[in-house]
Amino acid sequence: MRRAKISVIGAGNVGATCAHWAAAKELGDIVLLDIPEREGVAKGKALDLMQCGPIEEFDSKVTGTSDYKDIADSDVVVITAGLPRKPGMSRDDLITTNVKIVRSVSENVAKYAPGAVVIVVSNPLDAMVYTAWKVTGFPTSRILGQAGALDVARFRTFLAMELGCSVEDIQALLLGGHGDDMVPLPRFTSVHGIPINQLLSKEVIDRCVQRAKVGGGEIVQLMGTSAYYAPASGTIQMVEAIVKDKKRILPCAAYCENEYGVAPGQKGQGYFVGVPCVLGSAGMEKVVQVQFEGDEKKLMDESISHVKDLVGTVRKIFPDLA
Repeated sequence: MRRAKISVIGAGNVGATCAHWAAAKELGDIVLLDIPEREGVAKGKALDLMQCGPIEEFDSKVTGTSDYKDIADSDVVVITAGLPRKPGMSRDDLITTNVKIVRSVSENVAKYAPGAVVIVVSNPLDAMVYTAWKVTGFPTSRILGQAGALDVARFRTFLAMELGCSVEDIQALLLGGHGDDMVPLPRFTSVHGIPINQLLSKEVIDRCVQRAKVGGGEIVQLMGTSAYYAPASGTIQMVEAIVKDKKRILPCAAYCENEYGVAPGQKGQGYFVGVPCVLGSAGMEKVVQVQFEGDEKKLMDESISHVKDLVGTVRKIFPDLA
């Protein structure tokens, strides 16, 4: 049986860590690609990872390159390329530069890996997923953004810190755009089946939600650059679900029209927003809808509105992507 092939575009902190997690999980053979000026970095990190194999006991082949021909026949392509956030910089500030980068990458992915499922990690996430979709022309089922997996992991971490329990026993769900306007759903959060509101006060839960919302910014302030361990881990959780056809339900930035009232009745005019999805070998195989209560619908609508604003900025600066 052919081993899965996973290509990671961008050999920076996030990309290299994606390659690390994928190799450690032995999900397949990995190509780590960067621009020609950084080919040595890609090759060096790939070789370094290969030399972990005898110790960590994995046989994944890791190749570093700057030649897009090497991503041919990829099952999954992860796009991490882009300018990282600096202190005081919002995700929105990155739009112009990163659209150009993601556009170039997407053109090459469409040329050399036309059958791949694409997972975008570059920021601002919601706008970059849209860009990759427009440029590749791939079916929406094969274009995804990594956001929710990371956001939920942060939320679960903060809850576990408050409870003093294992993060493995906490299940949670967050929807909406990636960042400050994500939509918390504490009533879908439990600890080994026990509703979180029976274990923590509303004040503490709200504090954990707020910390998850600004989780990326907190790390930028602490170390001067964007997070990479957890974003890469969330990405590879998605990759594993796809290459193993696990049918896992994970929160992702996925294309929606009628779902969640994003663009009802507007065929081909939808947006990529954070929703729970079934992930399998075909990519995004189904959007799972939940019923809102109280202010949840209002918060989701506000989050969707911000995604539309981001995409509107892309369309304004780059009219051919409209």
